[in-house]
Amino acid sequence: MVGVAVKSDESPTARALLALELVQAGPGITADRLADKLGVSERAARRYVGILREAGIPIESHRGPYGGYRLGRGLRLPPLMFSATEALGLVMAVLDGHHDAGDPTDPVGSALGKIVRALPEPVAAQAEAVRRTTAPAPDRAAARPDPGTTAALVHACSDRRRVRLGYRSEAGSEWTAEVDPWAVVVRHGRWYLLCWSHTSDARRAYRIDRVRAVEVLDDAFAPPVDLDPVAMLEQHLAVGWEYDVEVVIDAPVDILTQRLPRALGLLEPLDAGTTSLTGSTSNPVWYVERLAVIPVPYRIVGCPELRQAARALGRRLLAAAEP
Repeated sequence: MVGVAVKSDESPTARALLALELVQAGPGITADRLADKLGVSERAARRYVGILREAGIPIESHRGPYGGYRLGRGLRLPPLMFSATEALGLVMAVLDGHHDAGDPTDPVGSALGKIVRALPEPVAAQAEAVRRTTAPAPDRAAARPDPGTTAALVHACSDRRRVRLGYRSEAGSEWTAEVDPWAVVVRHGRWYLLCWSHTSDARRAYRIDRVRAVEVLDDAFAPPVDLDPVAMLEQHLAVGWEYDVEVVIDAPVDILTQRLPRALGLLEPLDAGTTSLTGSTSNPVWYVERLAVIPVPYRIVGCPELRQAARALGRRLLAAAEP
C-alpha cells in the first residue's frame, strides 16, 4: 500500500497533487481512506478532489461497496522527469535484477529502452553507456515468471478477488486450484504467490513461474488482518518437507532470531536460555550448513539423516584443519 507523508504547512494545491497521486496509485480509494492518507478530515479530502476537478482533471466517484475515486478518461499525465542520478540508479537496478534487460525483444529490455529514449540527451547518454557496457552474470537460482501472469496475480491481490490457477509442479504434475491470493512475495530471485487454497483447504505458497493459467473469479475475500507476507512465506517454506527437524540450542530466542533464516523453522523458548528449533527439510546437508553458523552449542534431536549430514560436515571441517 502506498503511504504519503504530508507536512502540516503544505498548501492546498500541494495536498491536492498528493491526492491525485493516491487516486492514481489506488483506483477506488474512498474518501475516508484518502483523508487518512493525507492526514486531514474527510471533508478536506473531498475539497482537494474538488480542486483537481476544477483544474480539469477527470476524477470520477462511484457509489457502492466497490466504489470510490478513480481517474476518468482523457487525463494526460506530465512527462517523466529524472535526474542523472535517478536515471542511472534505475538502469543499474534493472540490470542487477533482470539479466535480459539489454535485450530489446525482452519486455523489460523494451521498457528500459523507452525510458532511456525519453530522457534528456545528457542523462540518456550516461544511462545508455551503463546499459551498453554492463555484462551482469546470470543468477542461476533466479526463476523469473511471465510478466502477464504476475500482473494478473498482483491485480487480484489488490482487488481481493479469488482466482483459479493452472499449476505445474517441479516434478511435472499439473492441477487446478481455486485460491484467495493474499500477496506476491519475491524471495532470493524467486516469485511466490502466498494464498489460501480452497481446493486443499490450507495455506499455500506457489511459485509464480510454474503458474500456467490465471482466471480471475467474481468471489471476493478478506486477507488475514495481521498478515505479514514475508514472515508467513518463510514459515511456510520451513514445513512440509521430507525430514522433520528438531534442534535444541543453548541460546535465547531473541539472539537466534537475528542469526538464523526463518526458513529453517519455528523458534520457541524452552527456558530462559534454551530454544527449540522445529522445521523440516528435503536437503539435510543444506540444513546443517545453515546450523553451522550458530556460535553456541546445540543438539540435533531425532532425524538420523540430519545427524549423519552433521557428522559428515564435521569430518570435512576437521580434515581441512589438518597440516
